[in-house]
Amino acid sequence: MASDLQRVNENEMKAMDANRYATKKTIAQGMLDIALLTANASQLKYILQVGEQHQFYKLMLILISLSIVMQLLVGILFVVIGSLNINRQQDQTAAVILNDVILVVVFIISVVNVIISGFGIEYSSHPLRLLDQHEKTP
Repeated sequence: MASDLQRVNENEMKAMDANRYATKKTIAQGMLDIALLTANASQLKYILQVGEQHQFYKLMLILISLSIVMQLLVGILFVVIGSLNINRQQDQTAAVILNDVILVVVFIISVVNVIISGFGIEYSSHPLRLLDQHEKTP
């Protein structure tokens, strides 16, 4: 009887550790998402300041906005998945599906941000000069 109780207790501890790991993983991913969101907000501010003078203004505006919207979607999904208890069978199924959705959206966000970097601020022709001219024009 005592060994059965000990086995049940050990199984509960393993299950709790898995749930704790999943929660920490979700929090870490959320923090990375916040860092990327901050970088995109900074890029958006720059593009809006330079305006149409930027060589790829419309493309950058669309890509940065798309990235921000998808990051907000992932953030909402993180909150949902973080509230699940993976010790329950129903929540495990939902967590697997949400993890797959998050993985796909994060991959798309990564591709969009690679494109943003390719057409980005440092590769437009003389970005700082454009900003200076924009500020000097009445």
